[in-house]
Amino acid sequence: MRYTILTGIICLLLWGCSKDKFSTKPQLKYKSVNTNQLVRGQVITFTLSFTDAEGDISDSIFVQKIEPTCANSYFDAIYKIPSFPLSKNLQGDIEVSYGYNVANFPLLLGPQCMRNDTCYFRFVLKDKAQNKSDTATSEPIVIVY
Repeated sequence: MRYTILTGIICLLLWGCSKDKFSTKPQLKYKSVNTNQLVRGQVITFTLSFTDAEGDISDSIFVQKIEPTCANSYFDAIYKIPSFPLSKNLQGDIEVSYGYNVANFPLLLGPQCMRNDTCYFRFVLKDKAQNKSDTATSEPIVIVY
């Protein structure tokens, strides 16, 4: 009997503490990248998942490339995402792709300090009401010089 009551209390606490999956502020999570080492002529694709209660995410995502030991390799960019039908409790995946000297892809500049870049990327999603997601961050990526 004691264990049944204890189990019931634990279940109620876990249920009461669970967060709603959708919120007014867009939620953005980093999922994966297709490669951790990028060479010339290759495309890098980041996959991110998102949710938004109002379904009013904007048409772009903010991207930063951070190379802690080479300020010249840093960049900020607005990455255009395709339009799609908007609905309440919107969720899905966003792919952000850059080409390292690849035609028909947004350009990812190579290393700017005469050596490999060991960098990471940060992403922020904004909705039409100007609510911003938390920052999603990639694992380290090596861009070969």
